[in-house]
Amino acid sequence: MNRLKKAAADNREAAAVQRAHGREDTARRLEARADELESGRVTDRTDAVIGLIGWARRR
Repeated sequence: MNRLKKAAADNREAAAVQRAHGREDTARRLEARADELESGRVTDRTDAVIGLIGWARRR
């Protein structure tokens, strides 16, 4: 869950930068993604994917 919270914070920072450059549409999309990450509807599959890649490389 910490990865998702960090990703959400990074998206919010990126949204602030985009908004400062006048890119409101991009900023809204980044903030919507941050909201989705924080909502709990997104599952962190990083460890599973890394394990699968490691398994495939050992074959």
